[in-house]
Amino acid sequence: MALADLARRVASSDYAAWAAESALAYPVANTLHLLGLVLLVGGIGLVDLRLLGLFPRLPLAPLAGALTPLAIGGLIILVASGTVLFAADALSLATSWTFRLKLVLIALALANALVFRWLFGRASPEPPSGAARLMALASLAFWLSVATAGRMIAYS
Repeated sequence: MALADLARRVASSDYAAWAAESALAYPVANTLHLLGLVLLVGGIGLVDLRLLGLFPRLPLAPLAGALTPLAIGGLIILVASGTVLFAADALSLATSWTFRLKLVLIALALANALVFRWLFGRASPEPPSGAARLMALASLAFWLSVATAGRMIAYS
């Protein structure tokens, strides 16, 4: 299903009417979206920075073990709150090149995370290999680009 078709279906739903007309739905979803972003980028970003060589005194495995669940929780919050934000303005967002770019960047960031997990499993590579470092750098770049694209939607 194309994004425009999905947007038309969503826009005609009761969910979209609630998201657009409720006095609290959009602001609460927007606040939760920010919280999710902080948890995701804060959690996985610190692990990525550790893989890149920062904070060498912190053992990588316990750090990743503690922060990865927070990052996953942040991603879940982002998806849930993002559905409200999308529903409230689906038709406009479906035609926004910035929104489409954000979706592509999310897909690339998630693919990078899945490949990292496939290559390294739950074991954190210590010392980090060149591939692990490159993927950590890509992760930072992708997630920060997702956040930037999300902010730029309001201006496009």
